Amino acid sequence: MIAPGSRSTPMALAIASAKGLRVHVFHDERSASFAALGAAKACDQPVLVLCTSGTAAVNFHPAVVEASYADVPLIVLTADRPPELQGVGAPQTIDQKYLYGSAVRAYIDAGVADDDRRDDWRRLARRAFRAAVTERPGPVHVNLPFREPLVGSAGKLPAVGDDQTHGQRRAKQLGTETLAKVNSRLKNKRGVIIAGARGVPPRAAKLLSDALKWPVLADPTSGCRTEGPHAIRHADALLRDSEIAKRLRPESVLRFGALPASKVVNSWLRDTAAEVTTVSGSPYLIDPDRTTSLHLVTNAEALCTDLAPLVAPCDQNWLQDWCVVEQSARRVVGDMLDDETRLSEPGVARCVVASLPTGSRFVVSSSMPIRDVEWYGGSCEHLTVLSNRGANGIDGVVSTAVGVALETGQTTGLLIGDIAFLHDSNGLIGLARRGADVR
Repeated sequence: MIAPGSRSTPMALAIASAKGLRVHVFHDERSASFAALGAAKACDQPVLVLCTSGTAAVNFHPAVVEASYADVPLIVLTADRPPELQGVGAPQTIDQKYLYGSAVRAYIDAGVADDDRRDDWRRLARRAFRAAVTERPGPVHVNLPFREPLVGSAGKLPAVGDDQTHGQRRAKQLGTETLAKVNSRLKNKRGVIIAGARGVPPRAAKLLSDALKWPVLADPTSGCRTEGPHAIRHADALLRDSEIAKRLRPESVLRFGALPASKVVNSWLRDTAAEVTTVSGSPYLIDPDRTTSLHLVTNAEALCTDLAPLVAPCDQNWLQDWCVVEQSARRVVGDMLDDETRLSEPGVARCVVASLPTGSRFVVSSSMPIRDVEWYGGSCEHLTVLSNRGANGIDGVVSTAVGVALETGQTTGLLIGDIAFLHDSNGLIGLARRGADVR
């Protein structure tokens, strides 16, 4: 993603001429950065975003923060003035060193482009890539000072070295002792599986749910919000009933990925005093209520596969109770909203979820839209649901959806409130000629 400018011309030309790169131009820096965020969310690989020097680079900051808290890999390229123009009042010149502070996984100052240092370029690129994708993925800031002239003929790239390994996220394989410890926290206990964003594949969650006879409380962004009877889609509504919340209090909780959007579910989990085991692919633990007593940084699918033959199910009434109240909630919500004659936010959310074609991406804004989908939406198994829930901001959401659509080439639905839409209406600039199916 390129936001045009003068000082970034050398890198923009290099990117435009590189084979194998898809290039999209956004005239607004904030829009460009959130589009890059959306593309990176969609492909789970680092996406480049480039701007010129000065306050242009500052406009990347909100997207960098969201990428940091959501573990989304980005490589942020900011052009800069050379050292002789720093601190002397040169136009479009600010201090860009460590501009994004602790929000980036690494800050790399490439130094002024010079043929004498060309042998360092591949090493620098590998360093940026690795920092973006290893243990905890996230944004990397590469600062690129350029001297004039800013145009010229591209030279030959440095030779490819022997070291072409790229940083990759490697899930730690749990040993027998750790598996036994986890099993002791689950077997024969009444429990629930909490499926959040970036958590567990639906098939793996179902495998473990079947083995434990536990329900899966599925956030819309989890991929586990299916038509299956074990997938609890209306936990927020059910747990508002104090009697149901008390009767269905678990002894053990197995949480995958990020927290659900529902405040009711999160408060209930906090108040149950159940033993909470959290599984994530990142060492960064999302646990504001400090309920987790065991945090496993591992591959969720592998864990489910390893645990399923070991665990023992709890009593049959436990899962049956959950299924009965869930089916009742599905009927009530359907009766209220499926044939409503007036527009309502709950009805719109439910209708959009049901209406998007199979295989679509669905970007949902923070604040009320994600909660409307959480509370009232039906099965989302035909969709990939995405939301900027790292910092939970409402800026850049239109551009995020555009970035998702450009990366995937798939129909992309966007559910957004009026204020969030106004925050990022620039994301619509040039959309008609981009060939993206955004609804």
